[in-house]
Amino acid sequence: IIIFTPGVSDMFPVSNTVVNFVVCQLCALLTAVWFRLYLHPSKTSPFVRHVVATLLGIYFALFCFGWYALHFLLQSGITYGIMILTGVEHMHKYCLVVALGYLSFCQITRVYVFDYGMYSADFTGPMMVITQKITSVAFEIHDGMARKEDQLNQSQKLLAIRRMPSLLEYFSYNCNFMGILAGPTCSYNDYIAFIEGTPYRHRDLETKGKVNGKSRLNDPSPNTEVIRKLATCFISLLVFLSVCKVCPVERNVDDDFIATTPFYAQVVYLYLSMLTTRPKYYFVWTLADAINNAAGFGFNGYDSNGLPRWDLISNLRIMNIELATSFKVFLDNWNIQTAHWLKRVCYERCPYNPTAATFLLSAMWHGAYPGYYLTFLTGIVITLAARAVRHNVRPYFLGSPTLKFVYDVITWAATQIAICYTVVPFVLLSVGPSLKFYRSWYFCIHIGCILLAIALPVKPRHLRLKEQQPAVQPSLESTDSNSNQKQKAT
Repeated sequence: IIIFTPGVSDMFPVSNTVVNFVVCQLCALLTAVWFRLYLHPSKTSPFVRHVVATLLGIYFALFCFGWYALHFLLQSGITYGIMILTGVEHMHKYCLVVALGYLSFCQITRVYVFDYGMYSADFTGPMMVITQKITSVAFEIHDGMARKEDQLNQSQKLLAIRRMPSLLEYFSYNCNFMGILAGPTCSYNDYIAFIEGTPYRHRDLETKGKVNGKSRLNDPSPNTEVIRKLATCFISLLVFLSVCKVCPVERNVDDDFIATTPFYAQVVYLYLSMLTTRPKYYFVWTLADAINNAAGFGFNGYDSNGLPRWDLISNLRIMNIELATSFKVFLDNWNIQTAHWLKRVCYERCPYNPTAATFLLSAMWHGAYPGYYLTFLTGIVITLAARAVRHNVRPYFLGSPTLKFVYDVITWAATQIAICYTVVPFVLLSVGPSLKFYRSWYFCIHIGCILLAIALPVKPRHLRLKEQQPAVQPSLESTDSNSNQKQKAT
């Protein structure tokens, strides 16, 4: 969310943070190319790459946010001290509380002390990403140094950190120039492997030195992918600047609009008004992804056609978002790295009501505006209803391609309207306008989703997993008995 922030004029003559942000990101893009070509792991040491990446990141942060950027270093320094001074058994909990508390304190003071309602690229934006990184590292160290191997799932085994990061490695991971301003969050192991020049070191364990069945080749060039993503950025920015004033979201709560517009037209306008807000996110996140790719970071092996994939840390899939036929598909393709963080830190580890806990953590992480909490509380209800419909209704439409197509069209329309309905408070920020919008819709989606969740119950995840185990067990027993019979026959 990039509009304006205070603090830059304290140090630099340019006061518009939008300009500073774009200039820094373009400089970061050029610097990333230089970093890949002249500070390649084959030409210099990991120490030099860490130092350069960290110093450039701090410089860009100071340029954009002035002395507020020191919060990035302070937050990282405090949590690193916690990691060193406390045991690995509980440090992940302490780091989560302290990092999230520090972020929340900064967000609350910015909103309620300095300037309420500035929907802006303030210094807490980068702190949100750093908070993700701090907590991710803490939980991954806990997995790698305090838990047994058989207690981890496959993802946790892959991401587990087996040694304590050095101070330089930790600051480099949190504050490197490629992701200091707009992220995205990435795995610590992936970042260290990139700095050391071994991007498949920990991912090759399962493929025995091969990538999707192919022997490892030299690092492929990211130039084509960077150009494609920059073209996407240009188109997204052009679309946003062209249409952002045409369909303002605030019109959804305008008294004259509500009184004089038929309900079906209000539905169409809601969709169009929320659709016009997405290109700015497409621009920011795709540009951040391109910067990392230009530095050589983000290579994710090869696809089935042998073409290189540069989506290791991508934050969105635009076509999947616009054509999503379920709430889950939309969320899985929007702000992908944040979704991964929420899943790994909260959803997989919360013993009770993981869905509600995950939405609550997401609301706290986003900030102090009441609209965020209204959005994520609504999201809980819609998620439960969507899950119930998928489990109970979808199987009846899989009998023929025609029925499947009809189901996809209906669920696409329902998903898009539900998403727009959910995120209106996220844009309006305040309680009054948000409740006014929901009242104008008679809370119809809230009520409908609650009724669906009650009428179409879905068994909890742990019960579904238990039911699947007996189905697997007989096959294992039959396999063992067959092998025993063969041994006896032999």
